[in-house]
Amino acid sequence: MWCHRLSHLQSKLQNLLRGGVTYWTFQQPSFKSLFPLAIQWHHTASKSLNCNWQQHEDHFELQYANTVMRFDYVWLRDHCRSASCYNSKTHQRSLDTASVDLCIKPKTIRLDETTLFFTWPDGHVTKYDLDWLVRNSYEGQKQKVIQPRILWNAEIYQQAQVPSVDFQSFLETNEGLKNFLQNFLLYGIAFVENVPPTQEHTEKLAERISLIRETIYGRMWYFTSDFSRGDTAYTKLALDRHTDTTYFQEPCGIQVFHCLKHEGTGGRTLLVDGFYAAEQVLQKAPEEFELLTKVPLKHEYIENVGECHNHMIGVGPVLNIYPWNKELYLIRYNSYDLYVLNQVTVPYDVVHRWYTAHRTLTIELRRPENEFWVKLKPGRVLFIDNWRVVHGRESFTGYRQLCGCYLTRDDVLNTARLLGLQA
Repeated sequence: MWCHRLSHLQSKLQNLLRGGVTYWTFQQPSFKSLFPLAIQWHHTASKSLNCNWQQHEDHFELQYANTVMRFDYVWLRDHCRSASCYNSKTHQRSLDTASVDLCIKPKTIRLDETTLFFTWPDGHVTKYDLDWLVRNSYEGQKQKVIQPRILWNAEIYQQAQVPSVDFQSFLETNEGLKNFLQNFLLYGIAFVENVPPTQEHTEKLAERISLIRETIYGRMWYFTSDFSRGDTAYTKLALDRHTDTTYFQEPCGIQVFHCLKHEGTGGRTLLVDGFYAAEQVLQKAPEEFELLTKVPLKHEYIENVGECHNHMIGVGPVLNIYPWNKELYLIRYNSYDLYVLNQVTVPYDVVHRWYTAHRTLTIELRRPENEFWVKLKPGRVLFIDNWRVVHGRESFTGYRQLCGCYLTRDDVLNTARLLGLQA
């Protein structure tokens, strides 16, 4: 009986080792008494740290901060932050990723306080802070929000009483600029007040936070309802809710509006939080939400007016999400510029389901309680996150002058991060 039991345990150990496990925890007390130094979890001396790690044949497993993480050995060697592998002054790698042995394994692993040390076959030592590993692990990233947001409908936004920022404070103080950007990042819209109603001052305002993105419409655009371009925006007609430049491969990130003059009636601007509407779809019809993230569409803009000749095509799904945490980061919604839904991008067996999903999203975007209407006036400049907030306009009468521009998203987020904001 005893020999049979011992033989069974040894056979089980050999099978586990062939499966690539170096350290493991067994429940049988007789196994631990027979092999006191065999397979087990390593843990810290400090009970308060609550850290355990396990060395497998092809990866390293870490339990820390209520998270179970797995790291490939190649990844661990490649992300070494020693002086010979990483330039801390330029924050750039020195190690050639392609030179790392794909079969590399550490010779030894040890934990000192909150730092893990990996010694590699050539004697090189890589050290990692436990919190750094949590922040940069796949499991940690899945739980991390890239950009915190407050989703809103009209009531939520109005009750929040989000303050505008004064023109001088915006231009001259980091505090004013930071407050503005914080509001913009959270809500996707923000206002600056007391701006002199000129194109030059609007341009100066925009340049405070970003490079201005020059497009087929120019650098700063200035327009009235003269139909000088082949776009409905250059008329007095109402505009249904939409995002701009869906026909660009990368739609413009931020747009700036300043109404310099309006001698007439109507013309209010409509704002709807597209992410709030998408969240309602996710809660009510998750399979439709998923379909809107997967089906690529073409949007097209053809213009032949005067000297303006353009043919733009952009491709992408209505909803764009990060694959690792499913966080929504871009909505591409514009019925005016939607190209033919042909069989290449939307197969027959998908097209009807896509129309159903698109209708569900449209219903949410058109709910009156989600509509926030604002009257643009001279001196009040509106910034809109074109990747999030859909906008429209009611029809108007009289003479109306607007100026504005598009901003490069990277530069706006860069400014926010330099001011200590998460973006």
